[in-house]
Amino acid sequence: MIIGAAAIHAGQGPHTSDLPDEPEIRNLLAARIKALGGEQGGVGIVIGVISPRGRQTISAGQCSCGDSHPPDGDTIFEIGSVTKTFTALLLAEMAEQHEVALNDPAVKYLPTGFRIPERNGKTISLLDLATHTSGLPFMPDESALPNESATTKYSVADLRRFLASWELRSEIGKKWEYSNIGYWLLGEALADRAGVDYETLLRKRVIAPLGLTNTDFEVSPKMKTNFAAGHNAVLQPSPPISTLPIYSLMPAAGGLYSTANDLLKVLAVAMDYERSSLSTATHLTWTTRRPVSSNGSEQALGWTIIHEQNDELIVHDGGTFGYASSIAWDPFKRVGVVVLSNQVASVGDIARHLLRPSLALEKPTATKRTEVSIDPAKLDLYIGNYEASGEGIFAIVREGNGLAIRAPAEWGLPKFTLHPESRQEFFVAELPMHVAFQFETDGSVKKVLIYPPRGQRSIPAVRLTNRR
Repeated sequence: MIIGAAAIHAGQGPHTSDLPDEPEIRNLLAARIKALGGEQGGVGIVIGVISPRGRQTISAGQCSCGDSHPPDGDTIFEIGSVTKTFTALLLAEMAEQHEVALNDPAVKYLPTGFRIPERNGKTISLLDLATHTSGLPFMPDESALPNESATTKYSVADLRRFLASWELRSEIGKKWEYSNIGYWLLGEALADRAGVDYETLLRKRVIAPLGLTNTDFEVSPKMKTNFAAGHNAVLQPSPPISTLPIYSLMPAAGGLYSTANDLLKVLAVAMDYERSSLSTATHLTWTTRRPVSSNGSEQALGWTIIHEQNDELIVHDGGTFGYASSIAWDPFKRVGVVVLSNQVASVGDIARHLLRPSLALEKPTATKRTEVSIDPAKLDLYIGNYEASGEGIFAIVREGNGLAIRAPAEWGLPKFTLHPESRQEFFVAELPMHVAFQFETDGSVKKVLIYPPRGQRSIPAVRLTNRR
């Protein structure tokens, strides 16, 4: 529960020079939904703001195609990797209670026989896991699985075998490498220390003390009454992250549902507008830091710290295959923003722009995708491994009467079906990602351009075989 709340009231507008006014935010939301093609219906975005003047939620769009009412501060969204800030808070709370120490080896709390990699005689600590400096990869390598059935049946035992065989490529505690596996392992260690499963532990030690009534790993009947249905890159319904192979095993890395109002409560405690039994632990999550880049950014427990001259922003973004989320806050001005969307396109730029108008908004564009038919007999032209410098191998494989793409293991993505738009252009429905094959004069394919899901530049890749 919340203890001794300060004078801050839901619904009171912020009206501070640190944030744009409400009409400007509404215009921003309307423009973003239009750019994503969401005017067709079903896409909604909620923004929550908190400042010395109070809290407010502003929204636009719809909860789903079958529900025309706009989302609000209590609408339920998947929050993806923002879940990691909750897992990190659990670690901080258990450290404050002297149940664990941040520098303890993770293996100390894992079952006998649970093997995790070491390097040069150093073991991975809880702090290494919480700051993404363990050296563990983003996700397990699905390309090593023999077939699609093995992916569907992937289990915790498979994750353990993967970890036991993984060879670290960097020194522990030195290099930042974002890792879902690392947060899964952190959740396992904390749960084993407490003697209960991770979900039960987080509910008892974090969700309940903060008074978060609409945050959980499952959507209750009550939560379903105000639920925002997720949409993929082509605005089709997306499956819940909890139903997807491998991802479903990692609740500590990205399994929570929540609302703008609940996440504003988290920020209220973080910025000392409200006192909670977790206030000290919350402070520990953003003051325990490690430098992670040459530009001065630091990684805290579950948070990334972005430095700008004498200012700093504390941020974390999340994304699933149907939702996007972002939390950003300024600990000195005590101003924060939550952005939740039920479409896969990133919203991190919105959160940062509202707090720092000098940070430009991205310019997403809705591209209408029209799938065409291609003679299955001609699909062998595309099949092969394509190498991209600095990225790795992209595999184009046959899948029934179509094609699929498997990105390098470091990308942490499952295999995706490729939908043809033309002889050269194919798109992925789940994410804003597409590929363009380049035909030679003899009709062969030797090169491809990969357009990544988060708006980066195209990546050229060269075929490693001469197969036609």
